[in-house]
Amino acid sequence: MNNLEQTLSIIKPDAVERNLESEIKSMFIKNNFKIIKEKKIQIEKSEAEKFYKVHETKPFYNDLCSYLSSGPIIVMILEKENAVIANRELMGSTNPKEAKEGTIRKIYGISIDKNSVHGSDSLENAQIEIDFFFKV
Repeated sequence: MNNLEQTLSIIKPDAVERNLESEIKSMFIKNNFKIIKEKKIQIEKSEAEKFYKVHETKPFYNDLCSYLSSGPIIVMILEKENAVIANRELMGSTNPKEAKEGTIRKIYGISIDKNSVHGSDSLENAQIEIDFFFKV
């Protein structure tokens, strides 16, 4: 059975600033993800607050929103079978120090805050996040 899914991936400001876009994209491609759509944008803090609304009660919420809006980001729709889980495995743990060898965050992440990439955590959130950036 074909379980083709789409998920949202964001290359965060720290990775864009270090020109890691092509390295990170090539990791997706090597892992059989198709990049369906992508765009480089800079968002306002108010937009980041809407995007991360799910985290608004957490202590790191304000810093997270400030950080996501601190520089250009690349938002992408990735597609493959079981894309949500596959992308989360490829990204690795939120904290790069705890991430498995060979994962994006292990290789490129600087810290728990500047961990280079974001990926949707469920199919429901993937749809919400894709619509957030790509709905016309």
